[in-house]
Amino acid sequence: MGVIIGVGSVIIMVALGEGSRRAIEQRITAMGTNLLQITYRPPPRTAGVRVSAFSKKDLQKIKDESSFALAVSGIVQSNNANVIGGDGSGQVRLQGVEPDFRIARNWNVSAGYFFDDEDMALRSTVAVLGSTTAKNLFGNADRAITQQIRIGTVYFTVIGVLESKGADMDGRDQDDIVIVPMDTAMTRINNSPYVNMILMSVIDKKYMETAQKETELLLRESRSIPDGINSDFVIMNQANMIDMASATSKTLTSLLAAIAGISLLVGGIGIMNIMLVSVTERTREIGIRMAVGGRKRDILMQFLTESVILSLMGGAIGIGMAFLASRILSASGIPTAINPLVVAVSALFAALVGVIFGYYPALKAAKLYPIDALRYE
Repeated sequence: MGVIIGVGSVIIMVALGEGSRRAIEQRITAMGTNLLQITYRPPPRTAGVRVSAFSKKDLQKIKDESSFALAVSGIVQSNNANVIGGDGSGQVRLQGVEPDFRIARNWNVSAGYFFDDEDMALRSTVAVLGSTTAKNLFGNADRAITQQIRIGTVYFTVIGVLESKGADMDGRDQDDIVIVPMDTAMTRINNSPYVNMILMSVIDKKYMETAQKETELLLRESRSIPDGINSDFVIMNQANMIDMASATSKTLTSLLAAIAGISLLVGGIGIMNIMLVSVTERTREIGIRMAVGGRKRDILMQFLTESVILSLMGGAIGIGMAFLASRILSASGIPTAINPLVVAVSALFAALVGVIFGYYPALKAAKLYPIDALRYE
């Protein structure tokens, strides 16, 4: 039982940690591919430093001069926009974006189409809905196409529904969103010439660090931020976010595995105790074996083999229970991922427990004197 619980606990804990790590990476990757997310951070009010969000001039400078940009889009965002549809209404996240947003976020439409540069130039009142928003406003996502929604006092025609992305890192539903052309949002909704955020997709992951440094230099130049003055923006590197999340998850997984490993150690001590009791109870049997020609190494191997078999049986049952528990957890929505290497190491460790903790009882049995053993009652 000790080894069963120990091996099972180690595998389950590592599976939970690995499952969480993969889920976090998938959520970050779902935001897009090789992303740099540039957000405005108001600095402390200092004489001579401009205080404003990004302008279209900042955005255009990145588009014109960046050496590593695959797609660049400004974002005008409102987290609680009142939207009314044919069958419902609610407060949803509203984003005014450029056509390159779809490329940067790797976000395709499941029905209809995404707006283009012409819609941007004409400031068209068209909208693309997330699947959750489409269902909430029209009862069925398929019915949303060509329907009208009202955002504030402005009516928009739905031209597309986005494919489902699920929850983001904060657990927020990414599909509960309305996307409109950026220029339309700036002039007809926000009535502001500024952009809240800039999203940039880098051509290759290996250029992420270089692209981040270049983008910072371009923005500092565009925004006339002199040397020695802190930038009024923050650049988040998606690759760094993934590495940081993975490192944190691996640390927690190692900690959980170490805690679970203690139960395996306790199981080994239990096996040693049981084998010591077994040696005491079978003293006469050992004496008889020695009397008919059994050598010390035969006695040693007998008890050592029994100990290893006990451990391996416990390990095998523990592995089976871990697989069953992982399936149940996965079915209930908790992500798990069993690593075959961890299973192999757990089985090997179970065998080592049998050898290490079975050796002393086996050695004690092998050192018994035959005459004393035969006299034992």
